Amino acid sequence: MLSRMPDMPELTPERTMAKRRLDARSLRALAHPLRMQMLEMLSMDGPATATGLSERLGEKTGTVSWHLRHLADHGFIEEEADRGTKRERWWRAVQQQQVMHGAEFYGDPDARGALSVLMRETVQRYFTRCLDALVQDWDDEWLEAATFSDWITMRMTPAQLGALNAELLAVVERRAPPADAEPGSGARPVVVQLQSFPRLGRRSRE
Repeated sequence: MLSRMPDMPELTPERTMAKRRLDARSLRALAHPLRMQMLEMLSMDGPATATGLSERLGEKTGTVSWHLRHLADHGFIEEEADRGTKRERWWRAVQQQQVMHGAEFYGDPDARGALSVLMRETVQRYFTRCLDALVQDWDDEWLEAATFSDWITMRMTPAQLGALNAELLAVVERRAPPADAEPGSGARPVVVQLQSFPRLGRRSRE
């Protein structure tokens, strides 16, 4: 199964971004709830300092700084060398698309544990983003444009599901504006999430 991680800048089309395939080492480095949340903040909201992130997260600055260095050591973020001081460093997310094949890690107990943490946290982030959007005040135009949809009666083979996902991802990439394009009037940051997965039907459980 191909899993695409969500912690990338939503306004940068994937077709223009470098792709990084996560290995067991980088997977274990990323699979931490606080580090994943920090990377998401840097990806979605731009560069920040440890002090700024600690205020938003309610964590000690020293703890945030340690996790930032860990993310940097594994190539997920980088320092803005021309900004800040020796005491106040600015960090930004590396512009890259994370690609992961989960089946590669099932035979490694340590990696499989990290994969479980990463996927649970990823799903939680999807859920939290949806809740945040629902409680915010949007005008009618945005409410009409947004969607929360599902299709729960479909039956597919793995090949059919894979083909569906590939087509949907291609549409998103095609519709995403170029990274250097000037946003149109009224443009806002937009999150596009895609979840599709098999489920055990009632008969399968009996």
